[in-house]
Amino acid sequence: MQFPHFEKSRHTATPGSREQDMGPLHVSKRHRKLLKTSPPISHSNSNISPSSIASGSLSHDNRKTLSDIMEARRKLMKEMCAKYKSSISRTITRHHVNNLYVEDRYKLLYCQVPKAGCSNWKRTLMVLAGQASNVQSIKHDTVHYGNHLKTLDSFDRQGIMHRLETYTKVMFVREPLERMVSAYRDKFENPNNYYHSLFGKPIISKYRVNPSWTALKTGNGVTFKEFVQYLLDVHRPVGMDIHWDQANQLCNPCLIDYDFIGKFENMDEESNFLLRLIGAPPNLTLPSFKDRNPTDKRTSMQITQKYFSQVSKLERQRVYDFYFMDYLMFNYSKPFNDLY
Repeated sequence: MQFPHFEKSRHTATPGSREQDMGPLHVSKRHRKLLKTSPPISHSNSNISPSSIASGSLSHDNRKTLSDIMEARRKLMKEMCAKYKSSISRTITRHHVNNLYVEDRYKLLYCQVPKAGCSNWKRTLMVLAGQASNVQSIKHDTVHYGNHLKTLDSFDRQGIMHRLETYTKVMFVREPLERMVSAYRDKFENPNNYYHSLFGKPIISKYRVNPSWTALKTGNGVTFKEFVQYLLDVHRPVGMDIHWDQANQLCNPCLIDYDFIGKFENMDEESNFLLRLIGAPPNLTLPSFKDRNPTDKRTSMQITQKYFSQVSKLERQRVYDFYFMDYLMFNYSKPFNDLY
């Protein structure tokens, strides 16, 4: 479909090996200033009410405002990609599309970025596909383990290319350190046998001085500082995970020409604006409930800063550097004043 004010173009992608992480040495001081001079793009001053978006009653001016915001995000993305990713190869492989979920009825490709609303977006895709009558009835395990949604890498090359060239391509992002803290809280502070066993045990074994036998056996109780040590270690005892990998690595936005780059911070308004644009049923809106660990407070910047007070200034800087391309590409401001 053609979005108003959106320029559609053919996308490209890289070869099989992942792009290298872009560390601070690749980024000039001048480009770091972009974070100071370019405040996050937001429609908070546009006087657009969530109810008007959900009901489809947006005026022409309000629709244009949101469309212009999306186009500005796409333009910034292209500028950052031209600066930092211009040397990458242009061959698509299945690896580059394995996080894109396919909804054929409404011709939608949604790239999952965990901890940025992806569970509720998957519920919405299932309703769009006719697999459920409403989002509220879909359980968390059904969303993630029911195999109800296809990923783009499950199609043959012709099917992949056809959908990339003709479907609406969507991704939602979140403030990077806030997303990382949300992932830590979800996977390590709550009961989770899979993550405690696969990640917790090797993390405790490598970074904890004199760990107890129980901690080594269960992997329970990984501290935030230990998690940061693991994240920053070039010789990690266990690999990366989708929940805390960089959004630009998960979705390859320099290689796939996304039509719509939404933000978790404006999730309701922007998601429902998108649903109206693709012609979704008028009564379908993105759910906002939190079904995993519902008694936990949703991770905020205030909570994020509290967690980062447990690590050194150097570690904060290095985590920021780890996610720096996400900060640049998605136009987020520095989360701490002492970062450079």
